[in-house]
Amino acid sequence: MESLARTGLLRWTADDGLLDDEDLVAREVPLALTVNRRAHVVMMASPADLEAFALGFCLTEGLLESRDELLATRVIPREAGLELALTVSEAAADRVAGLRRNLTGRTGCGLCGAETLEQAVRRPPALPETLVLSAEAVETSLDGLSVRQPLQAAAGAVHAAAWCAPDGRILLAKEDVGRHNALDKLVGQLALDGKRAADGFFLVSSRASYEMVLKTAFAGVEALVAVSAPTSLAIELARDCGLSLVGFARRGRHNVYAGAKRFEAVVNP
Repeated sequence: MESLARTGLLRWTADDGLLDDEDLVAREVPLALTVNRRAHVVMMASPADLEAFALGFCLTEGLLESRDELLATRVIPREAGLELALTVSEAAADRVAGLRRNLTGRTGCGLCGAETLEQAVRRPPALPETLVLSAEAVETSLDGLSVRQPLQAAAGAVHAAAWCAPDGRILLAKEDVGRHNALDKLVGQLALDGKRAADGFFLVSSRASYEMVLKTAFAGVEALVAVSAPTSLAIELARDCGLSLVGFARRGRHNVYAGAKRFEAVVNP
């Protein structure tokens, strides 16, 4: 299924008034995730890179401990959307049963369907301090983001998540109508490609909420750069697990809310 759809509209301008026209819009579809034939969660997402999304979602949500536990992925068209049917190992199936959501997650929702506070507020293990970052790397990543967002350029309404080398070069990027989905697709694709996510940092075109920090940390990535604001819980979690968190990233300025030591290693070697 294509990620873009064409729609009719009435376009108003001061010179011409209302005129019939058409436009490209981002396609958004319900995506039902089932695990070993049991319903788990329904998300709204862009209908592309679904194998990567399935794997990334399962890894960042703690459903799978490794890529090897996902045995098969099938995309099944349904009348109301798409079913993403996953076959997982027996050990993973038992784990999923204990984390079962079976509720709807909206496009902008990362924690929808969590049934307890313990499920919603998880704590990742502490991150190592092997990555060295610089302001120049942040700016390089920002400079390269727009060319990695073809859906956003065509239709708008789409977020991006990018994996960047320590010097800021963007090595991989994914787009989706949901910011969490874009990050899950990125994590999943890295796992499918056999790449070590910890060898770089993540850049997202959205705000840095708690769940974005959580997904980054569970992927083993030491830094998250966001073009918009962080939340208080995101900052708290980043400081807790040792993640470098950058917000309001712009050309010529950005704020480091947590993990400043990775930047200070450049200034004070």
